[in-house]
Amino acid sequence: MKILVCISNVPDTTSKINFTEGDTKFDTNGVQFVINPNDEFGLTRAMWFKEKQSAIVHVATVGGPNSESTIRKALAIGADEAIRVNAEPTDGYFVAQQLAEVVKNGGYDLIIAGRESIDYNGGMVPGILATLLDINFVNTCIDLQIDSDNVTATREIDGGKEKIATSLPLVIGGQKGLVDESDLRIPNMRGIMMARKKPLNVVEPIDAIRATNDVKFEKPEPKGAVKLVDAANIEELIDLLHNEAKVI
Repeated sequence: MKILVCISNVPDTTSKINFTEGDTKFDTNGVQFVINPNDEFGLTRAMWFKEKQSAIVHVATVGGPNSESTIRKALAIGADEAIRVNAEPTDGYFVAQQLAEVVKNGGYDLIIAGRESIDYNGGMVPGILATLLDINFVNTCIDLQIDSDNVTATREIDGGKEKIATSLPLVIGGQKGLVDESDLRIPNMRGIMMARKKPLNVVEPIDAIRATNDVKFEKPEPKGAVKLVDAANIEELIDLLHNEAKVI
């Protein structure tokens, strides 16, 4: 089985976020980038298939040279090979088109992507990718079992879980639950040294549609001061909730 794990290079959630050029561009200065958490769950599951079923695991990202440290980490965790499409990931449709080309050239049986990235939260890439490839797709996947070409997947739905029988080739949108958080891996020194010798192939992007364009970013309004209301003054509390907070 040959697996491709799609990696998104995202800001660490502890990073301070700013914008430049009239709030139209994300300011990357001083920002620490990491593997998108949903992708990390997928990568860990792929490593399980490598160890238990001798799967070959590749990782791919769409991004500039600054994303290479992130995919090097994926190699250090245990992926066999990395591919970087040399283009800025401007929107989900553009990224999916680039990844579809990688899949077509690589002959992968299973494509694991995170259900969404934690920066823009678009949640578009895995579904568009499956559509472009015309293969099966399971989103919000929290369990994945594979026996030959037969697949059993469990996904979250409103109010519960759904168990699905399908087959390879397959795209999944993985998330927390695909593996336990305790199973997530931190690269050790041996893995880091081995990652330096593993292939990191840079490919040029195909001509593709960029369907959206960022017009402006806005930060959330700062939280206001807390107003304390005496427990005996219920009428004042109701008035504030109704006329100021407008929640009732």
